[in-house]
Amino acid sequence: MNTAPSSDPKAPGAPRPKPKSARRRSREIALQGLYEWLVSGTDAAIVDAHMREQEGFDKCDRAHFDALLHGCIQEAADLDAVLARHVDRKTTELSPVEHAVLMIGAYELKHCIEIPYKVAINEAVELAKSFGGTDGHKYVNGVLDKTAADLRPVEVAAAREARR
Repeated sequence: MNTAPSSDPKAPGAPRPKPKSARRRSREIALQGLYEWLVSGTDAAIVDAHMREQEGFDKCDRAHFDALLHGCIQEAADLDAVLARHVDRKTTELSPVEHAVLMIGAYELKHCIEIPYKVAINEAVELAKSFGGTDGHKYVNGVLDKTAADLRPVEVAAAREARR
């Protein structure tokens, strides 16, 4: 008889997965919207309307979703310029998923100062793990770690000094 715990999350006694925070949901839905925008070039208002119809949108942080989706689209060229210093090819040649994840991470690093830089990077890495290619999360982590040093030099330097 097999007594090993089941890996099926619906099995009796299996640990329940932690529910997603409203912020995490807003990042996921914004990622899907940015992906649609990057791949199709659809107008931002149409992408926004489409994302608001997605299952689970009612459970997301709407203000954060709006900031991410519209901020990333409006500042796409500036975000790409910030990222360009740390990517190994043109951002237009990146996978659209990794590109969108990097845009969200860079946007949060630049504008969401209330979110610690390590949290912004970790959230982007988690998005890349969930939606990106096999090792895309490693790439995202490396690029955003370097980007954080550019956008939040004092916070990054303090964190690195504290580790010594």
